[in-house]
Amino acid sequence: MRVPTRFLSLTAAAAASALLTGCFATTETAEDGDGQRIRVAMMLPPRSGLSPLSDDAFKLSRWSTAETLVKLDEEGDAQPALATEWKQSGKSWTFTIRDGVTFHDGTDLTPEAVVRSLTTAATASPKPRILDGVELTAKADGDARVTVTTATVDPLVPQRLSSPQLSILAAKAYQGKTVNPVGAGTGPFELTKVNGTASATLDRYDDYWGGKAKAPGIDAKFVPDGTARAAALRSGEADIVEAIPVSQAAVLDQDLITEVPMPRTNTLYLNTAKGPFKDASLRSAARAAIDAKALVDGVYEGRADVAEGLLGPALPWASALRSPVKRAEAGKPDGETITIGTYTDRGEMPEVAATLQQQLQKAGFKVKLDVREYANIESDALAGKFDAFVLSRATVLDSGDPAAYLYSDFAGDGTFNLSQFSDKKADAALKKASEAAVGDTRRKAIIAAEAAVLAQDAAVPLLHERVIQGDAAGVVGAAHDPRERELVTIDTHVK
Repeated sequence: MRVPTRFLSLTAAAAASALLTGCFATTETAEDGDGQRIRVAMMLPPRSGLSPLSDDAFKLSRWSTAETLVKLDEEGDAQPALATEWKQSGKSWTFTIRDGVTFHDGTDLTPEAVVRSLTTAATASPKPRILDGVELTAKADGDARVTVTTATVDPLVPQRLSSPQLSILAAKAYQGKTVNPVGAGTGPFELTKVNGTASATLDRYDDYWGGKAKAPGIDAKFVPDGTARAAALRSGEADIVEAIPVSQAAVLDQDLITEVPMPRTNTLYLNTAKGPFKDASLRSAARAAIDAKALVDGVYEGRADVAEGLLGPALPWASALRSPVKRAEAGKPDGETITIGTYTDRGEMPEVAATLQQQLQKAGFKVKLDVREYANIESDALAGKFDAFVLSRATVLDSGDPAAYLYSDFAGDGTFNLSQFSDKKADAALKKASEAAVGDTRRKAIIAAEAAVLAQDAAVPLLHERVIQGDAAGVVGAAHDPRERELVTIDTHVK
């Protein structure tokens, strides 16, 4: 019988509290008396030294230290940031660079600086996933403009340039073998110190082009253990806490947590290249055996939505455009042994995998689990060493548009293809969606691409998550961003 995590023993609760002992230094008040530093408990530690070319870029964005040429509004439309305006001419887009911006090292934002950052990202190996399948070059155009050109006409260039992985940094960031963002951003907070995978320190940058931040700084700690993060909010040791586990939400003061439907899907990726799931009928059998509602009710305690497709309720247009998908007839499992991989960094993942293990064993599979920290399992997952992998995946995080996620995860040359999936029909649909004009035409093409993937059971969408964020009673102006790009903004402070 499953024992809900919320009924922690006193010993377990004490252990979680012990994890936080010394985790946050005593909150200091700024010398000029304008507020306290903001203590933030982050979920995932850096995997690449906070390089913006990795997923660590989203930490830089959430701390408001690194910025992009473009930002997205709530509807996913491109809005000015370090660029004030732009225009398209065929394959090229010309961006006007904001005047009066300085990097944290005091150097000026120039077209040459923009070109340096974009070129580094475009030529990186691997590329940031927002550039999967995209050939992009950038050139300075006079004293105030940059022209970005792609190999083919790309209607999403402004949205792509909003990705935190395409942040614009000072020249000093690119002097070593890796990109080092310390003291190199343009945001209201300057990253001043990184203590490995334990913590990061940011101080207010008073010369920020957008005005003076209300808080004097940010003290970020990386706390992978979800129980410990919840304990930090409960004990008052953190002001803002990322990703409160569902199992902990019920025992917290409900006034301190905010639940937001988000474009994040919990998905079971099936290895289509080798092993039992190379057989489409067994993939279909696995899908038929899974009871997603049991996961929502049992593991997520009702704080999630059963998936109808890869794209969830955060994109309300998806459901209206979706039609039934024809799939292969389900085969009959005959004791085939499969290994499901997942990770411990998100508290629900091991329990999701354990529930899937029970459901698939009941259907006739023999199921083994391999559960590790994400940093220790990602490379094996990308190499196709599992028969299946359970992943919580953001579907529009990079561009506000799901085409990039679909291409990255399911195109034959996608860089995050956990399913090892390669299908000519799906590739054609994914390419069409990536090239379609913004608007209804693109949305219909995206749903057609989703259908092509689902028709082959390359992945089984399980549920759509909701982000649960904790804000202490004195916190004012913390961002509650479904795309997980913002957290501490220029207006965030502690009373």
